[in-house]
Amino acid sequence: MRLSREQRDAIIAHAQAEHPDECCGVVSVRDGTAVAVHELENTAASPLRFEVDGLALHSLMNTIEDSGEELGGIYHSHTRSEPYPSQTDVNFAAHWPGVEWLIVGLAGGQEPSLRSYLIEGGEVREVAVEPLDD
Repeated sequence: MRLSREQRDAIIAHAQAEHPDECCGVVSVRDGTAVAVHELENTAASPLRFEVDGLALHSLMNTIEDSGEELGGIYHSHTRSEPYPSQTDVNFAAHWPGVEWLIVGLAGGQEPSLRSYLIEGGEVREVAVEPLDD
């Protein structure tokens, strides 16, 4: 996925603002390039997992599709571990084939890091987060 510095910074800022709980949101794309970052509420309000209100997500998906965009990525943060998909992430990804999973790592007070993965058939493959305007 190609993200602008502003979009990367927005995802990381969202993760930091929600810490110690996980954040979550989606990235809409057009032709593989990020168009917008959409913050969602983690209704679980948990440092270990995220949940999204189904109606809010459905409404957002309609808005994205009506704009001629598509869902390119689902993002969330890991507050206590490295930015690598957990088994929960792998299980959830089965419902979203072809969608990238962007994870912000906030563990141990280190500088936040953003990584992206494709998760298909239970297999995890890291993909590049390419700069759009750097």
